[in-house]
Amino acid sequence: MSRIVIDEPEKYIFSTNIPVRVGDINRTGHVSWNGMFSILDEAYVQFWDKINRSMPEDERISRITVEAGINYKKQAFHGQILRVEIGVDSYSSKGFELVFKVTETAGGDEVARAKQTILCYDYEKQKVTQVPEGLRKRLDG
Repeated sequence: MSRIVIDEPEKYIFSTNIPVRVGDINRTGHVSWNGMFSILDEAYVQFWDKINRSMPEDERISRITVEAGINYKKQAFHGQILRVEIGVDSYSSKGFELVFKVTETAGGDEVARAKQTILCYDYEKQKVTQVPEGLRKRLDG
């Protein structure tokens, strides 16, 4: 069975701690696949809030996710605090990949690694657009 390959980026430019909530747990007692996506999405929202606060409003862009995947390394359980780090990789003229590394804050063990392929998108015109230079500079850390 083939696995999604998720390489680590050169550096992580954002991190946050997120607790595992009861709604993230499946019937077998550990974080479910949709629970992990929810944890990653919370980190994603915090990441973009930080990026947008550092940019002039006219440089902000809309984004669309075209691919996402997770490699699980270890189970996580209710009450644990997970550290989610985000880095940027694989630029193209119209997009990039975000790489997420999820570790336990208590022991530092890696729980999961994920990636999300993002395209810059103009929702009004319903078309993909270029990555603005100002955004690229911020994503380079």
